[in-house]
Amino acid sequence: MISPLAYVDPEAKLGKNVTVLPFAYIEKNVEIGDDCVIMSYASILQGTKMGKGNKIHQNAVLGAEPQDFHYTGEESSLIIGDNNDIRENVVISRATFAGNATKIGNGNYLMDKVHLCHDVQISNNCVVGIGSTIAGECTLDDCVILSGNVTLHQYCHIGSWTLVQSGCRISKDVPPYVIMSGNPVAYHGVNAVVLSQHRNTSERILRHIANAYRLIYQGNFSVQDAVQKIIDQVPMSEEIETIVNFVKGSERGIVK
Repeated sequence: MISPLAYVDPEAKLGKNVTVLPFAYIEKNVEIGDDCVIMSYASILQGTKMGKGNKIHQNAVLGAEPQDFHYTGEESSLIIGDNNDIRENVVISRATFAGNATKIGNGNYLMDKVHLCHDVQISNNCVVGIGSTIAGECTLDDCVILSGNVTLHQYCHIGSWTLVQSGCRISKDVPPYVIMSGNPVAYHGVNAVVLSQHRNTSERILRHIANAYRLIYQGNFSVQDAVQKIIDQVPMSEEIETIVNFVKGSERGIVK
């Protein structure tokens, strides 16, 4: 159902069973998949492509021009997957350069007043809390939780199954499976409750994860030496391998 009080450009492509409520605004070069709901006063701007089952709430702006001095009007993109819930007043910018895209995966929940800047990459099943700001070219892996008013510096990478508590300011990479809190931000333990309840991680693996991070954060070692000690001392598993690869691959360095 498309309200006659909404504006939908004739060149926009809408799938089956899409609901567009009064005063929504949809520009050309927009694709909206089946079973999406676009609520009143939401704006879906050119270059936005979304999959199925998304719900876009009031005053959200998707596909905004990037707030980047390098942007000169290129036809870049915002690509959104399936079954995302994007709440009121969320602003998501397109990528800066032609051929690039800001990307949101599947099953994410973006709360009120979240701002995602240009070229952000969010994977699947993440929660971004009220008022959080994610700067350009940041990456969130699967199942990340950012609590309210979290700020990520440009280029930060947040590992999977990580919880960043309210008000944190992050300027380096955050490895997977951890809790970060405070300002200056610091390691606050393994995200054990979420891992055990929602990922079915065993107590044995949780102990191994805790031992790995004890070497990184509580041992008197460099990060490089801590990684080698993890390889030598902690039984290898998918989770430990993920930690090692993340830390080795971090370009900004991890929060320490």
